[in-house]
Amino acid sequence: MTEKRKFPLPLGRVQPTNAAPKPVLRPQRPLQDAARDRARAQSPSGLGLDSEHVRARMVERLRRDGLADARVIAALQAVPRHAFVDSALVQQAYEDTSLPIGLGQTISKPSVVARMLELMLAVQPPLARARVLEIGTGCGYQAAVIAQFARSVVSIERLKPLHDKARANLAPLALSNLRLVYGDGRIGHAPNAPYDGIVSAAGGADLPSAWLDQLAPGGRLVAPMADARGAGQVLVVVDRLADGTLRRSIHEAVRFVPLESGLA
Repeated sequence: MTEKRKFPLPLGRVQPTNAAPKPVLRPQRPLQDAARDRARAQSPSGLGLDSEHVRARMVERLRRDGLADARVIAALQAVPRHAFVDSALVQQAYEDTSLPIGLGQTISKPSVVARMLELMLAVQPPLARARVLEIGTGCGYQAAVIAQFARSVVSIERLKPLHDKARANLAPLALSNLRLVYGDGRIGHAPNAPYDGIVSAAGGADLPSAWLDQLAPGGRLVAPMADARGAGQVLVVVDRLADGTLRRSIHEAVRFVPLESGLA
């Protein structure tokens, strides 16, 4: 048998191959991918949390349970609750549950937020162009909801890290009618008083006198307070009547963090 010798191909000729052609490198495509990856990192993807339909389902559940005030319904529909929840808990953002936000504090259940705001607004005659004081900003969610229907909102927080967190959470919403204050909520915020509505996210043995002093005639205060029977907390509603007198009513049991004084 005659051995066949292999000779190198002449210059200029390409040796045939069955390998697939290599893709053409396009630097623009990786740049686009990087931008998309950055967007995914900033906003949870694949969960649909930025969809209005997700919030609509939450609001519909609240309506079935009795929520009727159109202003509160529209406000809850407008505010993206997932933007105020820590990333590890973001899949629970539209469940009716409270979630930890750090420093022993929580973001309230949507049903509790809805109930307190509906109580605050359920006055006759209705609050007109309301000025609202919120005690306990927390992560900023309830302040954002109130800002959807109030003329102006002052929200005060005694814990500096939470005050800073709320400021960061609220920045993308650019709410020009909302002012955040780092201060002692027990003394309210006299510079912007009186307020048509006051709502507190913390409860003590009684209502601070400063809150009552800063409530405008025709205004309403809603806050948790220790039940006189020693059975936890209840929602308390205080109305300042046109003649300046106060009228108090007791509502359902709730569970809020304790009301504390001072700055931290």
